[in-house]
Amino acid sequence: MPTDSVAREHKLTPEPVDVDNLVADYDEERPSRHLSPRLDLFVGVWCFVVALFVLRQVFDPLELGSQYYLVFFLATTLPLVFLTYRMRGRREAAADIDPVTDTAGRPVRSDNPGIIDWVLAGVALLVGLYPVLPVPLSDIGFGGYEGFPDRQGSLLTLDIVAGPVLMVLVLEATRRTTGLVLPIVCPVFFGYAYYGGFLPVGWSISHIGLNLEQIINALYNEASGFFGVPLDVAATYIVLFTMYGAVLDRMGAGRFFVEFSFSLFRKSASAPGRTAATSGFLLGTVSGSGTATAVTLGSFARPILKRAGYPKEAAGGMLAAAGIGAILSPPTMGAAAFIIAEYLSVSYIEVLIWAIVPTLLYYLGIFLAVEIDARRFGARRVTLAIGNPLRLLARSGYHFISLGVIVFFLAIDVPPFKAVVYATATAALFGLAEAVLSRRRVVSGFDDHDVDLERMALGDSLKDYGVRLYSALSSGIRSALPVIAVCAAAGVITSVIAKTGLGQILSDVLIRAADAPAFNDASLIVLSALFSAIAILVLGLAVPVTASFILSWVIIGPALIALGVEAPQVAMFIFYYAVLSEVSPPTAPAAVASAAITGGRVIPTMIRACKYTLPAFLAPLAFVVTDNGALLIAEGSFVDVAWAFVVAGFAVAALAVATTGWMFGPTSLLERVLCVPAALLLLYPVPTSIAIGFAVLAVAVLLHLVRRRVRRDATPVEATT
Repeated sequence: MPTDSVAREHKLTPEPVDVDNLVADYDEERPSRHLSPRLDLFVGVWCFVVALFVLRQVFDPLELGSQYYLVFFLATTLPLVFLTYRMRGRREAAADIDPVTDTAGRPVRSDNPGIIDWVLAGVALLVGLYPVLPVPLSDIGFGGYEGFPDRQGSLLTLDIVAGPVLMVLVLEATRRTTGLVLPIVCPVFFGYAYYGGFLPVGWSISHIGLNLEQIINALYNEASGFFGVPLDVAATYIVLFTMYGAVLDRMGAGRFFVEFSFSLFRKSASAPGRTAATSGFLLGTVSGSGTATAVTLGSFARPILKRAGYPKEAAGGMLAAAGIGAILSPPTMGAAAFIIAEYLSVSYIEVLIWAIVPTLLYYLGIFLAVEIDARRFGARRVTLAIGNPLRLLARSGYHFISLGVIVFFLAIDVPPFKAVVYATATAALFGLAEAVLSRRRVVSGFDDHDVDLERMALGDSLKDYGVRLYSALSSGIRSALPVIAVCAAAGVITSVIAKTGLGQILSDVLIRAADAPAFNDASLIVLSALFSAIAILVLGLAVPVTASFILSWVIIGPALIALGVEAPQVAMFIFYYAVLSEVSPPTAPAAVASAAITGGRVIPTMIRACKYTLPAFLAPLAFVVTDNGALLIAEGSFVDVAWAFVVAGFAVAALAVATTGWMFGPTSLLERVLCVPAALLLLYPVPTSIAIGFAVLAVAVLLHLVRRRVRRDATPVEATT
């Protein structure tokens, strides 16, 4: 039987795992191409130029306004999708295959774009730039940007042609990067905008009707549609944060975060689980993707969890939960958090404040489950051959400073897009200091097992630094391409909903569906929240988090707001369920990717991931079911918020007992059953519910202690017998 005294030496070197390919296979974004070196250089330079353009816009905005910038932004990024993402999802389908190597030096096959891809890229560039091209054909179109918005409501021939062509290109880009769902849904909404006026007047979904010119005008010429809030957020927030994460990674922060986390917990049996959770939180700052974080972390944590004695499925569930937690947590949350700030017209730091209590509850649940699992599985202590945490912190702790820079500038009301640029510059400057003073090769990522610690010449070190910085800015744009495509496509849906009033109609349908079985106002809100949560999770199975949030906000948001729930609570409710779709069966991409890392069975890994993340599934319901739910997003006095957190903490502990079957030892079925209503009552933040919840939980704890005492007293008698 394993004991805590068992220790095994383990050097912090990941077992061979193809991180890039696993992320490509299991992330919600489709795998990108392996380009030949010459074409990869061309795309890299293009992305780098776009990155410089985006950075220039932060401090020297284009004089003609936001839409003018968005036209250039979409025109320069949309063609890149056709060059870097395949028409079909599998690499083997490529026609042009050349031997190249990936970033780790492994031979792979390139699949360069074909003639159709180049044509689509060229058309995308032309149609994207059409509104700003000063071609003197003003009778049929063109005429430069100054004439483009003037034609709103009275489009010319080329406007009517260019609008639908751009929509087709955006939908094809979305299909290549995220799958078929949005390219199917968007034409349905387009058709509804056109044919809704022909529906019988008595139907609730009928509307006054829009002709083709009006629809194209809304999508293409107005400052909505393609150039609406979603794309604006992508162009002014998301790409800057992806560049920041890429710079952090290229300067070695990603590897340091993982090594530092592993150095903190080295002496207890639960250390491997603790380090996995902590590493996931820190690594998510760099990654920005739950699945990518889980896979990258798994490449390091898998051998350690295995040596500690964790079953494969439990290890996979833990990795998935840690990866998802990263994009739920401040200071760099998922892309949808920026959209929340934009939709609600609040500062980004306010959104971060709303996320503090849910984040603490989420990680409380994970750490409780980790401690329990370490005892249930008899986890062994694993000794890691890595440096002292204080020494690591003194050597590379400067990587944390840029995170503090973001928080500092947000706190003094600097806009997020400027704050993240300052943080990026801070990370880059520290990287430069490292290159000048240390002159050792910086390891970014986790594919390099044998690190060359020989000092380089100053010129070589500076050259290496320049290459890394260039690569970071370029890859920051390239990694944001799927989000850009999704945000442009989402503009079709949001524009149609705004023009036709469909959002209000659908919210009325949701309220009527919840009203049928409801018997009072409180039950109506609870049922509406349950129906909404299920709808968001189902939607999230098919589309990425950003698209899931946007669609849910315009359809489900109005329904909950109409029931009296405040907008911040609704926004955070939708955000959390959109993110949690990454660990929700039957798709659960983060859990599936983690199972591929650990070698565990997929379905049990999904179930384990759900157990670890259960508090995050239930806590958002508490946001909306009562007015006191606002306390869980820090909307209230400090004392009230602290009290709500303590109560919710007991609810999370009760959930951990119910899902793991362990309190101070193995629990009985009755004790686990009692913990379920206790947790639910404690998560319903009203005094009566809280009092009953504590009483039920006290009964469960008392039964458990009495049973353990009886068993302990009876053990000697049974032994002599």
